[in-house]
Amino acid sequence: MSDFDLIMAAYEASGGDAELLQSPTVARLVVSGNEVIGANEIPGISMTAEQLPDGVRIHLSVAPGTRVTEPVHLCFGVLPEKGTQRIEASFEIGARASIEFVAHCTFPNAVEVEHLMEGTIHVGPGAHMRYQETHYHGEHGGVLVNPKVRVVVDDWGRYYSGFNLSRGRAGKVDFDYEVDVASNGLAELDAKAMGSSDDEIIVRETIRLNGEGARGLAKSRIAVRDQARSDVFGTTEGNAPLARGHIDCVEIVRDRAVANAVPVVRVTDPQAQVTHEAAIGTVDKKELETLLARGLDEDAAVDIIVRGMLGE
Repeated sequence: MSDFDLIMAAYEASGGDAELLQSPTVARLVVSGNEVIGANEIPGISMTAEQLPDGVRIHLSVAPGTRVTEPVHLCFGVLPEKGTQRIEASFEIGARASIEFVAHCTFPNAVEVEHLMEGTIHVGPGAHMRYQETHYHGEHGGVLVNPKVRVVVDDWGRYYSGFNLSRGRAGKVDFDYEVDVASNGLAELDAKAMGSSDDEIIVRETIRLNGEGARGLAKSRIAVRDQARSDVFGTTEGNAPLARGHIDCVEIVRDRAVANAVPVVRVTDPQAQVTHEAAIGTVDKKELETLLARGLDEDAAVDIIVRGMLGE
């Protein structure tokens, strides 16, 4: 099979629809290792890709006022058991543009793989950007994933980021997002992940509400079992009048796993308000009893509750 066929198979294993990566009407970019093996532009979207020794440098821009009705599909993968993939990405979303990205990162055979990403995102005035990212790291736990993304949301802009890792092993994930939000802008960060064996999941999310009326939500749902570990560091700052922010963290712990949550709220303007809530513990007893009463064994019932929390 060709690399493209193998990536398509891995893409489907991570929950994607491979047919969309071959449609002439769908904007897409497919990267295997340090090679672009599939790309398609549509009017209003410009993509450039430069090959690096160990990855790809990407710039994607959306023209002002462009309304993209179908999601843009991105796929990043490493097929061998060992390797490094470095992605340097920049996104420029023009004023009043609206776009959604669906990204899949897949490393199905990983034993010793690094996926390193450094990204910058600029959401222009009145623009809307949605970025939904799903990961599949295989069954060996031999992956290090380290995305670092810096986001700027202009006045009245809207930015949503979703990260989902709920199939296979996690390996080590160190997720680091920082977002600055201007007047009447909105930022939502939503991270969902599941770890087992000796996996390690670190989520670092910072939202700075710098403009009047800015809003932000940092939400995380993490489940760990066996000897896995999770650490969630959430920081939200209210730095302008009428800014509103909230941190919402829930972690489920089973077996000998360890979970930590460190929410930080900081307010520098007397008219701003930032709140937080964090909960760490086992699955809900009433939910578990309900499923057990319906004939499920405990392991299956717990798995259903966890996957429900992760949105599956």
